[in-house]
Amino acid sequence: MAHYPLIADHGLIGDMRSAALVATDGTVDWFCAPRFDSPSIFGALLDAERGGHFRTRPAAGDVTTRQLYLPDTAVLITRFLTQAGVGEVVDFMPIEPPEAGPDERHLVRMVRCVRGEMTFDIEIAPRFDYGRERFETHLNGHGVVFRGDRTAMTADLVREPGDERNARIWLDEGGDVHARLRLTAGEMRGVVLRTGYAGPVREVPVAEVRRLFDRTVAFWKTWLGRGTYSGRWREAVHRSAITLKLMTYAPTGALVAAPTAALPEQVGGERNWDYRYTWVRDASFSVYSLLGIGLTDEAAALGRWLRDRVDEQAAKDPSGPLKIMYRVDGSADLSEEILDHWSGYRGSAPVRIGNGAADQLQLDIYGEALDSVYVADRHGVAPGHEGWGSIRQLLDWVAENWSQPEEGIWETRGGRQDFTYGRLMCWVALDRGVRLATAHGRPAPVDHWRLQRDALYEEIMDRGWSPRRRAFRQHYATDVLDSALLRMPVVGFITPTDPMWLSTLEAMESELVTDSLVYRYDPAASPDGLRGAEGTFSLCTFSYVTALAAAGEADRARLTFEKMLTYANHLGLFSEEIGLSGEQLGNFPQAFTHLALIDAAIALDRCLDTARHP
Repeated sequence: MAHYPLIADHGLIGDMRSAALVATDGTVDWFCAPRFDSPSIFGALLDAERGGHFRTRPAAGDVTTRQLYLPDTAVLITRFLTQAGVGEVVDFMPIEPPEAGPDERHLVRMVRCVRGEMTFDIEIAPRFDYGRERFETHLNGHGVVFRGDRTAMTADLVREPGDERNARIWLDEGGDVHARLRLTAGEMRGVVLRTGYAGPVREVPVAEVRRLFDRTVAFWKTWLGRGTYSGRWREAVHRSAITLKLMTYAPTGALVAAPTAALPEQVGGERNWDYRYTWVRDASFSVYSLLGIGLTDEAAALGRWLRDRVDEQAAKDPSGPLKIMYRVDGSADLSEEILDHWSGYRGSAPVRIGNGAADQLQLDIYGEALDSVYVADRHGVAPGHEGWGSIRQLLDWVAENWSQPEEGIWETRGGRQDFTYGRLMCWVALDRGVRLATAHGRPAPVDHWRLQRDALYEEIMDRGWSPRRRAFRQHYATDVLDSALLRMPVVGFITPTDPMWLSTLEAMESELVTDSLVYRYDPAASPDGLRGAEGTFSLCTFSYVTALAAAGEADRARLTFEKMLTYANHLGLFSEEIGLSGEQLGNFPQAFTHLALIDAAIALDRCLDTARHP
């Protein structure tokens, strides 16, 4: 059976337009270019035999591998320890490399020996368009050009004059490139991949690559230095911030939910979704989280992206709902298809690209969007006249449509229901609209919005509450619990010490919490239209920390947070879910998880400070 690394055995590199995953064995097994949502160039993560890869590793001998980020950067170092010496592969994507075309992406692999000597084997085996596009390979002494009908990529060799005696390069019958490189301590060579570029190839001097490396390191250190977080968990928060930055599409400010597609929520199962898009929900939460650590430029860019989507909807059809997700450029075509020719990660089929949930009705996105506008306003970023006009149209739609059934936050495919969380966030949307209009004296049907807001409050308290469970429930036709409702006190709907809330929290702890990890809901008790099970949801675990902190449960919140950090991978990255044995599941890394980590750290810092100095 083909070898698949664990999902957690990867690091992420990127240039804020596309990203790549690098496994601990030195293999780039996921890379899409020129954008996050472009077809793959290397996709071995989803089909080890047909997906394509870029591998660099010692040629022989027993090897121990280690992986780390250069501190405070997105530069990834994979170390190989052998009896003969120690070698490293340093991977990064330069930020706006010089003389690069708009659709070119550069991926740099610096290969170096730091102790003793080491011989490296390099293999470049692209598979354009998810392995569906044929290509030709052209090799000369300075590098390689891979040319398909629609895609091109050039691999330039990094070396010094006279290196021919220590390296050789050849093609196999399938057009893949192989090289063998012998280095001694202090020597560095490598490869610069340029996607979207069909040559000519050139020999890249080592000094030029060092300059690219230095500029990339300086960019990340300078950028991170703008943040203001100085709490107890700086390393985890800073790594989360860098990870979120890596998943941000610089031209528009959009944040993808994850840079991967079709990684399973259950190995061998069918819950395999494409997350390379921007959800209104994720973008909204991002504004709050980024402002919380002082990254105002990124928060403002996301705010503009959200405003553009609202403006587009208002201009196109103010009587219709927002899409729940968009491509990074703001377009809404996310047609879902299945790659039948790919086997999926460890046999987890189907492999889906695109996302069929894009056309679902999810009412909660309005509350999340308006809450982000409200938070940004409190930080001095107020909507202008045209922006307010679009917001007003959006809220008028919410006021007239909040009572209809919907698919809910978890994008279930089991039919529409009256989800309590959707109603809660509609309450948030109208509440924030009333507050904004009142604070700034903006024209708005405030009385009508307030009337609908209050009607929502009464309905949630009446129909969203289960007298039998003594808890707020997932939707009105069930007594199933839903950890999305952990946000109830966070958004101000209920005080965190209200007996109804404390009873809900206790019920969730008994049903959804296992060793501090939190399930979204129980799919066996609440059919979601899909086969199989799933792991605990990392977002929900961090939301649980925030809820405990808000309730003043400082010790429990801190222990839960610290235990959750032990589930991070070796680089501090989190996927979407945690399986029964602690393995990471789902798309990786996931923005929502890292956003929730930041929020939980801020809330927990505040709770602990209050406990120390009441």
